[in-house]
Amino acid sequence: QVQLIESGGGLVQAGGSLRLSCAASGRAFFSYLMGWFRRAPGKERGFVAAITWSFATTYAADSVKGRFTISRDNAKNTVYLQMNSLKPEDPAVYYCAARRPGTYSSSSYYYSGNWDYWGQGTQVTVSS
Repeated sequence: QVQLIESGGGLVQAGGSLRLSCAASGRAFFSYLMGWFRRAPGKERGFVAAITWSFATTYAADSVKGRFTISRDNAKNTVYLQMNSLKPEDPAVYYCAARRPGTYSSSSYYYSGNWDYWGQGTQVTVSS
């Protein structure tokens, strides 16, 4: 069992930065695939970024590439989402997610139904 707790959300001006953190409890955190999703009002939850445990390979949605960076610190059981150059279309509730160890295609990362554990979410608001 893995429990995820997000923090770091808040209000920021367009063009500004925020760093989200996700603290994970549970054993063998280092072996889980970790990711971030977001849900804007009236929209479905969508993929933002993911990071593997081996080699820390990262994946990101086209809409955030070059602006958002996912990273992890296995010693601290924490995954981060550094968000730079925030835009008016970025506001949403951001969710941390974890997926059990296994052999997966990277394309499967993009579908929220493939993930096993979720945090409660943290709100990000961008003012123009």
